[in-house]
Amino acid sequence: MKSTYSAAGVNISEGDRFVEKIKPLVKKTFNNGVLSGIGNFGAFFNVPKSFKNPVFVASTDGVGTKLKIAVSAKKHDTIGEDLVNHCVNDIAVCGATPLFFLDYMAFGKLSSKTAVDIVKGLVRGCKANGAALIGGETAEMPGLYAKNDYDVAGTIIGAVERGNIIDKKNVKAGDVLIGLPSSGLHTNGYSLARNVLLKKYSLNKYITELKGTLAKELLKVHRSYLKEIQLVTKKFKVNSISHITGGGILGNTKRVVPKHLKIKIDWNAWKPNPIFGLIQRTGRISDSEMRKVFNMGIGLIFIVNKKNAKAITEQLKKQKIKNHIIGEITE
Repeated sequence: MKSTYSAAGVNISEGDRFVEKIKPLVKKTFNNGVLSGIGNFGAFFNVPKSFKNPVFVASTDGVGTKLKIAVSAKKHDTIGEDLVNHCVNDIAVCGATPLFFLDYMAFGKLSSKTAVDIVKGLVRGCKANGAALIGGETAEMPGLYAKNDYDVAGTIIGAVERGNIIDKKNVKAGDVLIGLPSSGLHTNGYSLARNVLLKKYSLNKYITELKGTLAKELLKVHRSYLKEIQLVTKKFKVNSISHITGGGILGNTKRVVPKHLKIKIDWNAWKPNPIFGLIQRTGRISDSEMRKVFNMGIGLIFIVNKKNAKAITEQLKKQKIKNHIIGEITE
């Protein structure tokens, strides 16, 4: 019997079908920067003429073990949006505007239906954030991934005027921390959450305090803060911004504060989403461990001069954007 690629577990025809299905979806994200119609191994993008002295800002990330929830729940159309929003936030806190996005997907066994659902999320995220989805890679790797498992990763490229880069050197003692709520776990802490919750609850279990099933809660989309960042930075001087991902509030905010300064958090200044209480009680997890692993209901933090804090919070409230003063910078 002759060996074939298909017999080894790689279906090129299925990959071709997938590519044809996503072409019209991806095209919806194209903007004026995309140079289309050029057949090559790389994607082409014009540097926007609106920038006078642009600096490119890039970030690469994944979705982590949130993917295990998507696979178990058989819902794949939000994972791509999670990925885009996470990457967008990482460059937006630097002051950058997203330009284009690239994705990578690897499957144990490629299902064009699952892959198209993932791309639908990518497209939705890119359109909402003004980024063009200009390229990607899809791989089928039996033997490395289980049949129904897959992984996704993405790279965002943006640009910021050199003079508008948000730099932590501007942070001073007395600055105030303004926190914006998260939609839930976002894309971090799922290994602990799964380990704790799935021992007691099934994903389709309706949980009263969550007002929905566990699957619905755990698959809530990682919130994009691009519009909120642009709203505030357009009118006010912002000294630093922290995107709260793995490592929690303190772990991430330390990255954007000079080492000689300290971060003082008022943990009673807001009420965390119910999911965090459920995880903590079910797993009997300490406060310190929860705060180290999860965002605890705060997804983004502005660090601003105290004299501007009230005006910024009022501006956010006018736009119906919830926010909390959650701490300060000290010597």
